[in-house]
Amino acid sequence: MPKRTLQGVVVSDKQAKTIVVQVDRRFAHPTMGKVVRRSKKYHAHDEKNEFKVGDKVWIEERRPLSKLKSWEVIRGEKRAKV
Repeated sequence: MPKRTLQGVVVSDKQAKTIVVQVDRRFAHPTMGKVVRRSKKYHAHDEKNEFKVGDKVWIEERRPLSKLKSWEVIRGEKRAKV
């Protein structure tokens, strides 16, 4: 079975080797048909602590590493410095 991959934005990098990624999704409401936005946060493993708040990352499902952490960063794009 293939592993799930999600794209999101880093919203917290305060923990050691862990980042919190917010993944937004858009879908049509089943009854109204209106486009609805929903977001969810995932804890992901970041071995080198290389991603900071605002970076765009892709995370992949893996075996659980802790109570909350069962995703791992596979690649990312650094946010442009202003």
